[in-house]
Amino acid sequence: MKKTFFLLIMLAGVFTAQAQVSDNATVNVKLYPIQTIVVNPDNKVVNLDYKTTTDYQDGVNVDKKDHLKIYSTGGFEVNVSAAGDLTSSDATKNISAADIKITASAGTVNPLTSTTSNTYKSINLSNTNQLLVDNATGGVNKTVSVNYAAAGADAYVDKFINGENPTVYTTTVTYTISPK
Repeated sequence: MKKTFFLLIMLAGVFTAQAQVSDNATVNVKLYPIQTIVVNPDNKVVNLDYKTTTDYQDGVNVDKKDHLKIYSTGGFEVNVSAAGDLTSSDATKNISAADIKITASAGTVNPLTSTTSNTYKSINLSNTNQLLVDNATGGVNKTVSVNYAAAGADAYVDKFINGENPTVYTTTVTYTISPK
């Protein structure tokens, strides 16, 4: 009986010792900043067409709905810049990038949540980055609409180049997203 009792105590000690063995693991969730911006493929070319005398007098503008699609893991800023002035086939003539006014607004599909934490700007293009959208929170595939406008007051009457129909002045506009 003593042997059986002793054997039971020994077995209980072995099982108890094993039950008290433990170890830890650390679980980390690592969140890295991700910002992407995509110009709507259907709107990669923006044409500001002057076809009537009223266009030359009043200027023209084009709305590009949902022009930009943004993914950001936190607050962000969207800046815009032009590669330079708008140039044509005649190197002696150009249109100042500053003549082009760009205005951001909420997109129509999945817009940024309307709060005091986001700001849409209106700027005249330049070859340096300018703040166009400022948002304090992140978002998934949020859209921003953009209006492009060019000068009136007959500013471009003397910019037509004979033999071209139409005369085209062009520059590249770059949108850049960065975390805030």
